[in-house]
Amino acid sequence: MQENNLTVDVQFFLLGFQTSQYLKISLFCLLLVVYCGTICGNLLIIILVSTSKNLHTPMYFFISQLAISDILLPTDIVPNLLHILLNNGATITFIGCMTQFLFFCASEGSDCFLLTVMSYDRYVAICNPLRYSTIMTRANCLVLTSMCWVLAFSLALTESLTILMMTFCGPNIIDHFFCDVVPLVEIACTNTYTIELEVYVVCFLVLLIPIITILFYAKIIVTILRFQSNISRQKAFSTCSAHLTVVSIFYITLLSVYYSPKGGQSWNQSKILSLSKILSLLYTVFTPLINPII
Repeated sequence: MQENNLTVDVQFFLLGFQTSQYLKISLFCLLLVVYCGTICGNLLIIILVSTSKNLHTPMYFFISQLAISDILLPTDIVPNLLHILLNNGATITFIGCMTQFLFFCASEGSDCFLLTVMSYDRYVAICNPLRYSTIMTRANCLVLTSMCWVLAFSLALTESLTILMMTFCGPNIIDHFFCDVVPLVEIACTNTYTIELEVYVVCFLVLLIPIITILFYAKIIVTILRFQSNISRQKAFSTCSAHLTVVSIFYITLLSVYYSPKGGQSWNQSKILSLSKILSLLYTVFTPLINPII
């Protein structure tokens, strides 16, 4: 009990990006513009899908759910990141760190599940069009999206509770711009075998999701190539290409961060850490902006 109380009272210092003041100010301005654009773009999608009857279809319903996730993720990360850039780092409480980590994991998980559901929607629409209206009913769409959110928050809560049991003795300096599992494990002073095993299991499960998505799209592409009409083929490809682009950008950056090699030399570790921060910036800040544009 005493160790848990000590952990709750812990504070972390987020270093952010260690670079010149000029670059920090430039990055601050860029992130502020990107964040405002992300919020406005995704809010516009949600409003249009909600108000326009022509957009009351399963595909646009899933897109609106993805837009909600794309608002949640940068809102969890960017405001504190802007504070870090202006103050050359920032202190965050343990509870604040766990809250940020919980919503980060939940939004990332919901993105993974929603992208898979969207690929299934396109699979049914193209490969089984006669049964599309009976399979992708409003009730089924609500069930699928509810499952996405429940599973995402369940996994996030499991990860957060595991980290909550860890002890941090100091110095509690996180060389990152937000509370993520890898930097937290690195500064823990207790045995981290359980959390590391849990991370590998979750990463393995998450890795299965893009594989399922790829299988759906492989079947879609095969079906499209069998179309006799060039117009039908182009229409089907245009419908799926945007979603496939979003899926590719999201998973390439995400998997690059958590499956990057660990260097043995200090200079190599520094390069890998810098690359990890840049890739994390891509999928936490820039990908939510790209989604409504695409």
